[in-house]
Amino acid sequence: MLRRVLMSQRICRVAVAVAYLASLCSPAMAGHQNFRNNSVGGVSIDVEGVVGPPSDSGRKLFLEQLRKEVKAAEGALNTPVELRMVSLRALEAACEDALKNNLGQLPDEVKFLAGLQRIQYVFVYPEENDIVLAGPGEGWRVADDATVVGVTTGRPVLHLDDFLVAMRTVHEARRGGISVSIDSTAEGNRNLQRLFDSPQGRPQNPTPQFVAAVKQAFGPQVVTLTGVPETSHFARVLVAADYRMKRLAMNLEKSPVRGLGSYLEMIKSGKGAGDVNPRWWMACNYEPLAASEDKLAWELRGPGVKVMTEDEYVLANGDVAPAGKVNKLAQNWADNMTAKYDALSAADPVFGELRNLMDMCVVAALIEKERLGEVAGCSLPLLTGASSELALEKWNAAKKISPEVSFLKIRNAWVVSASGGVQIESWQVASRAETDSNVTVVRQRAAPSSKSLWWQ
Repeated sequence: MLRRVLMSQRICRVAVAVAYLASLCSPAMAGHQNFRNNSVGGVSIDVEGVVGPPSDSGRKLFLEQLRKEVKAAEGALNTPVELRMVSLRALEAACEDALKNNLGQLPDEVKFLAGLQRIQYVFVYPEENDIVLAGPGEGWRVADDATVVGVTTGRPVLHLDDFLVAMRTVHEARRGGISVSIDSTAEGNRNLQRLFDSPQGRPQNPTPQFVAAVKQAFGPQVVTLTGVPETSHFARVLVAADYRMKRLAMNLEKSPVRGLGSYLEMIKSGKGAGDVNPRWWMACNYEPLAASEDKLAWELRGPGVKVMTEDEYVLANGDVAPAGKVNKLAQNWADNMTAKYDALSAADPVFGELRNLMDMCVVAALIEKERLGEVAGCSLPLLTGASSELALEKWNAAKKISPEVSFLKIRNAWVVSASGGVQIESWQVASRAETDSNVTVVRQRAAPSSKSLWWQ
């Protein structure tokens, strides 16, 4: 039966790409919950989780409103620095002050963690009862795609809200990891196969009627999130990054990075595609952490993100099963995206935001695993408490994604359906470390010089 299904897949002369949420990420806008949920990064998500495109006017109004609300950094905050230091003890105090004296409204420098763009170091200062995060930072601006990015680099800044999620879900990350998966349903796979097996499903060229029939048969895809609140900004970044990767792979839009073509372009000859469907997902890609001998200084090393792949079969009942092997062309595409991930992060900020999430999850796991809070004598109830007064932003959760199709004539007439997701195994990264005295030198240089600021 399995072989019969695979043979029938080769009859149809199209490549079908699974559609994913086009949700680029934007900062919080207190008091604008409905507005931002309806016009976020080129997508509308209603209260039932159904995804659709917003109107052009809605997108324009959202960007204009966002640029009015997000103020540019001033003074030293606007200056690019190699190491922007963020004191967690003082950040906790700044959040507490906003709750008490500013009606809970956080200033932009708190929302965007003083313009920090990556977490490269974690330093512990027991004498100051403090833990400090350090990495490159600068001022920020709102980009045309409604992400908040560095004024000179164009790379996304960290969001406090995402850091809160990473800290508060650290135990969920240890138990099962943090992940997103957007997949077709078994019913949709069966309906699609019946269409392809019918006379209607064998056109020489795809007509508008056939495209509509494919979409109707395939139906919506299902979003599955684990480890983080599905209404969080963190969850939106996970879904958006997966969506963007699949659109690049399936040639639904052109890559913004030279030399990163689509997977469909790689299989135009029909050679090497195999009898199975590729699955891609993004995962952590770190070298062993560097640690000082006294375990008071830590460095995150490595590119942060890699793309992985495996092959899948669509069974006769519509379920998907792993093939136990990897297609060479799919692996080549995954390796190419991994190699170009840094450039892609600059060109498409959602990939930089995903790497920021992974950094924050690794840091949260490190702090918990090494009990750095106890070592520092630093209590952070607002930042880490699940029932903290410092509430998370709430967004409409994505539940269903409408299908899109990309057609490609190839010699052997393959049908390709792409699935995948994002997997963050932060505890595995935090469990691998090696001693390096160089991080002690950086810690000494980064020691807080002022107690009046929570960033330096």
